[in-house]
Amino acid sequence: MKKYINIENKLIPIVFQVVILLIWQIAVDKWKVPQYILPSPKDIGITLVNILPSITSHIYTTLYEALIGFSISIVLALILAILMDNVKFVKKCLYPIIVVSQTIPIIVLAPLFIIWFGFGIMPKIVVVVLVCFFPIVVSLSDGLQSVDNDMVNLLKTMGAGRFQIFTMVKLPSSTVNFFSGLRIAATYSIMGAVTGEWLGGDKGLGVYMIRAKNSYSLDKVFAVIIIIVILSMALFGIVYLLQYILTPWTRNSKENNR
Repeated sequence: MKKYINIENKLIPIVFQVVILLIWQIAVDKWKVPQYILPSPKDIGITLVNILPSITSHIYTTLYEALIGFSISIVLALILAILMDNVKFVKKCLYPIIVVSQTIPIIVLAPLFIIWFGFGIMPKIVVVVLVCFFPIVVSLSDGLQSVDNDMVNLLKTMGAGRFQIFTMVKLPSSTVNFFSGLRIAATYSIMGAVTGEWLGGDKGLGVYMIRAKNSYSLDKVFAVIIIIVILSMALFGIVYLLQYILTPWTRNSKENNR
């Protein structure tokens, strides 16, 4: 019975999306909507296939910016979360600033980064780091704080030090929270890179989208959006696969819930 429920849960969203695409295609064909206003799914698919060879360098540039920024944000988030967990004064000082920083729109900060760092790759990486850093550090910090205190106290009575408590209890217990933040940040990384590219540069999917928009080639804009979605979902899937491999103790609970 659970098997049929799982199949149904997977089929429903797929069928719903196919229905939306069919309605979209029929509406554009019936009312003859101009392509520069709203291209049909069929036109977008044809355009995607046609531009893919010429847009490869832009894809590589955006993916490179996203991966570099994502990696830097992971390292910074790990260092800061561990520091805030061990030194409460640091958390009291920095945590409110981290939260407030997320209220400032990235689109406002990006021009400043271009002024400070130029039109190269650096401002795009900084934007990705700012976008990805918050969900990782908050998720990991919450995971470290939610560790079973009884287990920590037991290790203390056995003479365990801070490092042993961290490696044996805190880190394994917070991995679920950590990977949850990583999955969110992975989907944000491509978006952050594209946002940075919108404001200046000579390569990247964001630059290509601006050029396509200015020439009213909305089919190309939608094609790039599809590529961005595919890249984001691919990174999400890679992080999910890493979680499955690196946290085997969480598999049984997930499989039992299915």
